[in-house]
This record gives sequence, structure tokens and C-alpha cells, in this order.
Amino acid sequence: MPIGEHKSVIDLAEAGRFALLIEAITDYAIFMLDENGFVRTWNPGAERIKGYSQSEVIGLHFSRFFTPEDQANSLPSLILREAARHGRYEAEGWRIRKDGARFWANAIVDTIRNDAGEPIGFVKITRDVTERKAAQEALLESERRFRLLVDGVSDYAIYMLDPNGIITNWNTGAERMKGYSASEIIGQHFSQFYSKEERMSGLPVHVLETAARIGRYESEGWRHRKDGSRFWASVVMDAIKDNAGRLIGFAKITRDITERKVAQDILRESERQFRLLVEGVTDYALFMLDPNGIVTSWNKGAQRIKGYSSEEIIGCHFSRFYTEIERSAGVPARALHTAGQEGRFEAEGWRLRKDGSRFWASVVIDAIRDEAGVLIGFAKLTRDVTERRENELAIEKAQFERNRAQKMEALGQLTGGVAHDFNNLLMIVSGHIRQLRKFVPAEDTKGQRSLDAIEAAAGRGQSLTRQLLTFSRRQTLNPIPVEIAARLASVRTLVESSMGPSYRLVFGLLSDVWPVRIDADEFELALVNLVLNARDATPNGGEIKISAANVQLDGKSSPEQLTGDFVALSVADTGCGIPQDVLEKIFDPFFTTKGPGNGTGLGLAQVQGFAHQSGGAISVTSELRQGTVFTLYLPRSKSGGGESDENITQNLASTGTLLLVEDNPDVAEATASLIEDLGFSVQIAGNAQLALEVLAKQDISVVVSDIVMAGSIDGVDLGRTVREKYPNLPMILITGYNNRSEEARDEFIVLRKPFSATDLARVIARIQSEASPQGPTNVIRLGQPRKSAKPES
Repeated sequence: MPIGEHKSVIDLAEAGRFALLIEAITDYAIFMLDENGFVRTWNPGAERIKGYSQSEVIGLHFSRFFTPEDQANSLPSLILREAARHGRYEAEGWRIRKDGARFWANAIVDTIRNDAGEPIGFVKITRDVTERKAAQEALLESERRFRLLVDGVSDYAIYMLDPNGIITNWNTGAERMKGYSASEIIGQHFSQFYSKEERMSGLPVHVLETAARIGRYESEGWRHRKDGSRFWASVVMDAIKDNAGRLIGFAKITRDITERKVAQDILRESERQFRLLVEGVTDYALFMLDPNGIVTSWNKGAQRIKGYSSEEIIGCHFSRFYTEIERSAGVPARALHTAGQEGRFEAEGWRLRKDGSRFWASVVIDAIRDEAGVLIGFAKLTRDVTERRENELAIEKAQFERNRAQKMEALGQLTGGVAHDFNNLLMIVSGHIRQLRKFVPAEDTKGQRSLDAIEAAAGRGQSLTRQLLTFSRRQTLNPIPVEIAARLASVRTLVESSMGPSYRLVFGLLSDVWPVRIDADEFELALVNLVLNARDATPNGGEIKISAANVQLDGKSSPEQLTGDFVALSVADTGCGIPQDVLEKIFDPFFTTKGPGNGTGLGLAQVQGFAHQSGGAISVTSELRQGTVFTLYLPRSKSGGGESDENITQNLASTGTLLLVEDNPDVAEATASLIEDLGFSVQIAGNAQLALEVLAKQDISVVVSDIVMAGSIDGVDLGRTVREKYPNLPMILITGYNNRSEEARDEFIVLRKPFSATDLARVIARIQSEASPQGPTNVIRLGQPRKSAKPES
């Protein structure tokens, strides 16, 4: 085969393979145009993209693929001319499909030339890049919006740096914050925002290196504006890298947080000052607890009040400040629960120090919660209010004593008003009983029993009146030095006779018990009342012990804050004990737990009144089913016990005339009979004026005068007149009861009505003995006032 023919065969074969390749391409529209722009070939890709089949489009002008706007602008003709002139034309634009839909096309037109180099047509390759264009437009829109966003942010300085720290863009916030416009700052190094010292130390370089190495740098610090002013900045710098990981620059965001820093500094300073304040407070224990009650902070006040240092107590549970009883009862846990539920717990109670001592505490616990309302702990404030509590208790006690005193005063006024007249009546009764016994034969048993009954009734009336006056502290006392042992011996028979065989009376007296200064008769009555009370508290029998001991009281823990030397006389029983609610009332007048007819409720009231009037006190301790102990504190007498009444009475000089001054004829008659039985002759005067007249005319041995009398001069004034005019004349005052009897007792011997012949004889004998020249040098003579019979120091 000739070589030319063989070459033609090879070209045809290659052309065939090329045609197959073109037919196989579906993503590109590849077709031929003649030199005038008419379609000559059409591949499947063109059919897919354009929508035309080969039979529909061959022979048609390619301008139909352009939009009306492009056709009107002769764009198709322009494309062909440019392609013919330059050999190639490439562009993108909107194209039209068969169905009228548009798509964004990337089009290339190449000129086809013959062997002579003359253009014979064109090859057109079109690709549908609508999706790519949409993505590009979306990206452009996103970039536009981001740029608007960045430029619109005025609270943040957002700008870009190249890898060397040169500013490449600048937003509105940067201009507002830093003071530079974009034209002034772009192209400058960002280090100019730092102080000279920071630049010298290499801080800007360190910032870039750190961001480049770890991808981010963040800090706060002072930055400088264009005008030289400073602001506190929060700075974040992020490294920007391309897809290959190469550093292409930095994004820098700066925020002016000067106000926040100032607020933080103020808060920090406030917290510092508050911490110093809390730590400096020494009168209050201020400390923190975690939600479980563990101590987490401790101030100086807490250390002073509780005794623990912060090293000793932080980390320990706060329950150690409570007593063992309160811990066992769950008081600390309840306090935290209440504070957690209600926000606050407040109470007062005993708390313990490190050394084990107790103090009365005012406690406040407040719950502390975070912004979300979650409990994060407790603030605890404790104050030592022991002194305040003691003052309050003292005030309460003073108020109680005042109320009691007012009650006693009111009752005493009532009692005193009745006592005078009642005692006068008893004086009449008791005086005439003595006379009646002279006329009733001893063998007249019925008559004697009647006299005994009348005498016993008078005695009970006298005892009742004495008790009423004693508990109301209006009884007239005649305190003298008394030996306790001797007095107990004298009343032992009386006490034992009032007890049954099932009781055992035990005496426990020390041999060196001090003498006391008391009214002997009132003491005996008080002792009998205590023993009878012990007997009634032991209904099934038992032991009643009477004991006495010397005590020195310091005024702190002693009853009634007594101070000095006292004799403590105790009466203890093994009975049922006294309940606490009853214990507070036992000294109230007329209070009794006995049944009707079994007591007046005045026995213990008399004992308390006697103790107080004697300058002492009474205390009581009791335990249920164990027994009760009453203790009388009686003031010590510096001098020994006086001479016995029996010895004094034996020396009675019952001769001469006794002047009786009494305005009540019945009382005068009964009293005169007693005096006559003592051997005196009696001259009666109905008032003070008559008595003075008698004294002026007759020789009188002793004057006995009632205190309360009609007229302008009562018995006290009469006594003072007699003492002035007749200084050696013995003077005795008698009274049923009167407010002036206490005043009179400081100057004269006062005898209580009703009295017996023995009582009167004892008083007359004593005053005669004290008036004797052989008597002691400190006797009370009628020419001088008697000293007040108060407890000796």
C-alpha cells in the first residue's frame, strides 16, 4: 500500500477513536460550529446540558444558547470574532437551555484552521458551573456580611496582623478603642500599642511567638491609645494558617475592660477591708462552715471567745462547740437543717470553749448560696452574752423579789391591821384562863379540859398570828446570842413528841458550832415547822436529820449573795422529794400540797420570813424519791450565848409598884392579874398623860406600856419621855403589832402580845439584871438607846 494511503487509513482510525471519546463525555457540551456559527456536531454532554437532541440543534445558530440581553448586545458575534482573531475565547456567563432555564456556563471557543491556516470553523466546549458560582456567591456574601459584622463591632478592636505583626486591616471598634484610623495604622507594627517598658522587655515578640507556637495567646494588661492614655485590655490573639498549615497571619481581638477592672479592684479592696474587719473583730466569733458543718475560716474574735487557733479548728466540725447533751440530741444538725431550709437559724444556749468552760452564746447561722441558688456553706456568728444573761437573770430575780416584796407588803399591811386587835383579844383570853384555873378545882376534870381547850386554842391563835407576822416580816424580833446545841436540846422533846414511832430523829452537830444572833422563840418555831414539814414529806416513816456546821460565804454562789460567817442548820429527810414546779412555790404563803385541814400553808413561809429578818437566808435542794434538805443560814454572833432565862428569872425582884399603861380596859385587867401573880402591886393608867401624872406622884419600880394608845402620845413617845425624866426607871413596851414596834425595838425592850406571866417575868428580870451595877459593861441602860439587834459583822 502506498505510504500516503496508509497514512490516510491511520488518520481515519484516530479520528474514529477521538469521536468515540467525545461521545463518551457527558459533563461537557462539546460541539462544532462552522465559520458562521452554525452547529455542525453535538455530543451527549451537550444534549444533557443544553436539553437539545442532535437532530434538533444541528444547523441552528449557536446564538440561541445566549440570553436575550447577550443576543441584543451581539455577544455571540463578538465571541466568534475574538476567537478567530486570537485563536481562543474563554468567558463565563448565563446561558439558556431548551426549556428556557438558565445556568451559569464556563465556555471556551477555539478556532479550527485548515492546512493553509485559514479558519474553517470553531470548537465550543461548555461546562455547567452553576453550583460552583452559587457557592462562590454564598462565600462572597458571607465574607461581605462578616466584613460588615467586624466593621460594625464597636466594643471590640478586631484586626489582622501578618506573620511579622504588621497590621493589615482595622475595624471600627479598633478605631474607637485605640484612636487610630485605618489609614493611619495599617502597615504599622502592633507593638506600638504597648508601653516602652513592655517593648523593651520583648513582650510583643513573646505574644507573636506564643500564638504561633500553640495557636493562641490570651492575657490582660495596660494598653496605650493614640493620645497616650491607658486602658485595661483583654487580649486574644489567634494564629491563622492556610490549608497546608503554613502561618499566614494573626487575628487579634482586644476589649476595653477598664470599668470591669476598676469594679474588680473595688470589690477586691472591699473584700480585703471586709476580711480585715472580720479578722479585727474580737467581740464576735465570725467564721464559715461548709455545707456539712466543717469550719473553713476563723477570725480573731472566734479565737478569743472559743480558745482555738485557726490552725487547730479549721477542718473540724462545728459540733465540738456544743455540750455533750446537745450533740447527743442532734442540736448541731438541726441548726444546719433549719438554716438550710429557712435561710437562717438563731438561738441562745450554752457553748464550750477549748478549755472545757461554758459560756452563754447568742448564735446566728446564715445559709450562703451561689448565683444558681445552690447551698455552698454557712456564715456563723457567735457572741458571748454570759454577762448579759446574768444581768437579765438578776433583773428577773429583782423583779420577782420586788413583786414578792409588794405581795408581802400588801399581806403584811392586812396582817398587821388584824394582828394588833387579835393579839389583844388573845391577851384577854390567855390572861383570864390563868385566873380561871384558880377557881376550877383540879378534880373538876370537865372544867380543866375546857380550860385546856381554851388555852390550846389561844396558843394556836398566837402561833398563827406569829407565823403571819413572820412571813410578812413584820414580826418584832428580839435577837440575842444563842447556842444552837442548847436550843436544839430544849426543843428536842417537843419535836420528838410530834413524830410517830416510825420516824428516827438524828442530830449531827459539830462541837465547835458558832453561836448565832437570833430571836430564840422564832428560831424554835421555825425549827418545829421544818421538822413537821419533813415528817409530812415522809409518810411511811424514815430518818430526819438535823445538823449544823460553820460556813463562810463569799456572796457569789451563796444564797441571797450572803457574805460573812454563818451557821448552816440543815433539816434533811428521806421522803418523796419535791417536784420542780412545786419547789418554786413552797415559800408562798398559804401554799400547801396537803389536804384540807392538814396545814395552813404558813409553816415554810414563817421559816423564810424568820431567816430574812434574822439577816440570813434559807435554801432547799430536793430530788424525787430521794428526799429534801432545807438549810437555814443564820448569822454568827461574835459573843457567846447569854445567861439562861431560868437563871435570870430566879433573880427577879418582884417588889414595888408596876405602872401598867393600857387604854383597853379588858387587856389592862388581864395583864394586871398576871403582874400581880408575879408579886407586884399594879397601878393602871389609861393613857400616856395619866401615866406621867402617876409617875410624878408615886414611886414606881417598873413601867410597862402598850405602844398603841389613844391620844397624842403613844407608847414610844411615852418611853422617851420617861427615859428623859426618869433615866434609871426600867421601861418595857408591849404590843400586839404596830409599825412603830420595829422603831421601838432599837431603843426599848419590846414584849409581844399575848404573853404569859413567865414571859413577863423573864423580861423584867433581864432588864433588872442589865440595870444592875454588877452586870456587864455593855448592858443597855434605860438612860441610853438600845443598839439595833441586827446581824453582827
